[in-house]
Amino acid sequence: MASVFSSSFFCPLKTTKLRIKLQTLQSSQKPFLISSLQLRELDPKIPQPVQTFWKWLCDEGVVSIKTPVKPGIVAEGLGLVAKRDISKGETVLGVPKRFWINTDAVAESEIGNVCTGLEPWISLALFLLREKWKDDSKWKYYMAVLPESTDSTIYWSEEELSEIQGTQLLSTTLSVKEYVQNEFQKVEEQVILGNKQLFPFPITLDDFFWAFGMLRSRGFSRGGIQNLMLVPFADLANHSVKVTTEDHIHEVGGPAGLFSWDLLFSFQSPLKLKAGDQFLIQYGLKKSNADMAIGYGFIEPNSAREAFTLTLEISKTDDFYGDKLDIAESNGLGETAEFDIKLGQSLPPSLFPYLRLVALGGTDNFLLESITGNAVWNLLELPVSRANEELICKVVLDSCRSALSGYHTTIEEDEKLMKEGNLSSRLQIAVGVRAGEKKVLHQLDDIFRERELELDELEYDQERRLKDLDLVG
Repeated sequence: MASVFSSSFFCPLKTTKLRIKLQTLQSSQKPFLISSLQLRELDPKIPQPVQTFWKWLCDEGVVSIKTPVKPGIVAEGLGLVAKRDISKGETVLGVPKRFWINTDAVAESEIGNVCTGLEPWISLALFLLREKWKDDSKWKYYMAVLPESTDSTIYWSEEELSEIQGTQLLSTTLSVKEYVQNEFQKVEEQVILGNKQLFPFPITLDDFFWAFGMLRSRGFSRGGIQNLMLVPFADLANHSVKVTTEDHIHEVGGPAGLFSWDLLFSFQSPLKLKAGDQFLIQYGLKKSNADMAIGYGFIEPNSAREAFTLTLEISKTDDFYGDKLDIAESNGLGETAEFDIKLGQSLPPSLFPYLRLVALGGTDNFLLESITGNAVWNLLELPVSRANEELICKVVLDSCRSALSGYHTTIEEDEKLMKEGNLSSRLQIAVGVRAGEKKVLHQLDDIFRERELELDELEYDQERRLKDLDLVG
């Protein structure tokens, strides 16, 4: 799993109960020993490595008798379940900073010096691989519960990838795989091969992909990739569409054992739970099904996740390239702009102005000559001329037609497969994503076909100027 959270939600934990607990321990050891044994008890169906991991968390003071969640068998496989009723907003866990696997942990390790200057995720990948190999690793019990792979498309075979032929998910997957492969070749040459004393074990491309996949699917980041980290225990929390906020993850100061205080990675329950319910979080409200597929290896049956990214570009051969680029940049865009079109939702507000800017030509170019970029953008929010509006319709419709021709199935065929069921988890992802992309493309096609039919009825810049001068009725 993974989530993005803001470090702005800091709040101190109350410490009054810590003193009471210490007094109880001083008065009697027996209740504490009994409690310790009770909190280690898990469903016997849970794999032994997970039980050993849980015991380690107990021994290290990461969890206590008051921790209201524990690992459990759930529909997704493994997750966190409530040991008792949990109120909405109640803190369910707190993992001390000393157990976070982040760039600080890398810097303090034996490979810290050779990882200086590397991308954070690459240094973390090397750290993961080394700790997985070490018999005496501090995190060996955590390493033992990490899966060998997920259903992320980066792990799919050629045959499985053929099921997403024509999709943006396929092109993104191939780009990511190429990127990871290139980074591995560089770090192998620059770091691994020259430091055999630090990496005395073989590291293959498959190993590197494993580490990348773990970071992508289980990592948390505080405002960007620079703060990427793995948090043992917290990363057992699964995702749910029922959770509609992302403000349930915090960093707080709090007790990290009987006699220590540390920064804690803390979860607050976004839902009210009954004992036995699964504790769930939100992996990212803005992520599309393609993002979910490549990042985590699953998708949602939710139309709001179905999306297609329309990429537009100001041509460098355009005579007014510099002017157009200045206008785009002054409005938060650039030479290339990506617009996420989502099923059942309005088009991005800057799509039409950018389209008109890219298509601006002929006599319409006079708009660029004597007014500021912001003023031009304001004009581009409304139709400029019939020729300009007709051109943007043609460009989008041609793009939709071209994209739809790349799929090897129809929406109807995909929906029939989903209705029949009995699909593997990866085929469910493939069919769901390709069907969703096609639905969005048809929606976009419908919008611009309708726009084409309205071209003679629209009011253009020239008419608006004449109206302003009271020269037309």
